[in-house]
Amino acid sequence: MITYAQIQNKLTKAVEQSRFTKTGISKEIGIKETTLEKYLYGNTKPPVYIFANLCKILNLDANDILCVAEYYENKK
Repeated sequence: MITYAQIQNKLTKAVEQSRFTKTGISKEIGIKETTLEKYLYGNTKPPVYIFANLCKILNLDANDILCVAEYYENKK
């Protein structure tokens, strides 16, 4: 079972390792920085379109962030 905590962890690491600041990412997506921080560190789940835009801006593979490979590996 894939948990939201796993997805949140991967997304947070990707943001922290990117060349962008949280302020820059927030402006690019059109949300407040505090909202982005809630998605990354709080219990607020981003809407699908925000998740998709984060993946696009950060050049992330959504399947990786969503732990798809881990899911299939655990099914073996």
